[in-house]
Amino acid sequence: MTTTDADTSGTPAAAAACHSERPKTALGTDPTTVTDHDLGIHGYAKQKDAHLKRLRRIEGQIRGLQRMLEEDVYCIDILTQVSASTKGLQSFGLQLLEEHLRHCVADAAVKGPEAIDEKVKEATRAIERMLRT
Repeated sequence: MTTTDADTSGTPAAAAACHSERPKTALGTDPTTVTDHDLGIHGYAKQKDAHLKRLRRIEGQIRGLQRMLEEDVYCIDILTQVSASTKGLQSFGLQLLEEHLRHCVADAAVKGPEAIDEKVKEATRAIERMLRT
């Protein structure tokens, strides 16, 4: 599953706006390159392995929920597992949002007020979606 190809309206735009495709050159060799963001590197890249490990743990919790239903486990025990799985996803989402702010919004700050405004709006919409769930 990728979340880089849809903005709040469901149209392909967020990824293009956040991670425009440019030639992959070393930092400093392209005079228009300001940060690694310009090279298409995502904010979560440094933590990718840890994030994958975390998502696999959450996946295991979801599989555990399926098993619990199959084994006719008491409903309150299942709800406890649902809560743990939900908290795990929320925590992952917040970490990803923080990395987006540190990487993409910080990159926009270098580029000027219009870029900052766009990234702040994008982050605000993401926060709104997270709060609705």
